[in-house]
Amino acid sequence: MDTVLNIVQIQEFLPHRYPFLLVDRIIELEPEKKIVGLKNVTINEPFFQGHFPGMPVMPGVLLIEAMAQTGGLLLLSILEEPKKKLMLFAGIDEAKFRRPVVPGDTLRIEMTLMRFKGKIARLRGEIFVESHLVSEAVITSVLVDRESLK
Repeated sequence: MDTVLNIVQIQEFLPHRYPFLLVDRIIELEPEKKIVGLKNVTINEPFFQGHFPGMPVMPGVLLIEAMAQTGGLLLLSILEEPKKKLMLFAGIDEAKFRRPVVPGDTLRIEMTLMRFKGKIARLRGEIFVESHLVSEAVITSVLVDRESLK
């Protein structure tokens, strides 16, 4: 498995940092089409302290966030000045959670661009652990200038 973007390169595109950066590396990138990222889930994740004690399960909302971050990398990678832009969550459709994600799992986050017109993008996301589909959703994002949020 080749690394297309490592964690340092990912942090150049995304503003997220520990404990909220939920993609560790990118292993595939087809500009304007598809991206595949990996997230290694460990017992050291801060959310496992309360979700759930004695039976750690990664919250579904964080699976959706991992999809959004990975999709954001795909979208930002095709822009001329990605460091001046952000992709913000605008919507979630068709979200499904098929099995729990637990410490020791490696998430394979696959995001496929459905449409990117103007400032609005729609992506289909699927997360796999080994060959098992654990979560899926359609994510809508909006492109904004970073400066507009200050």
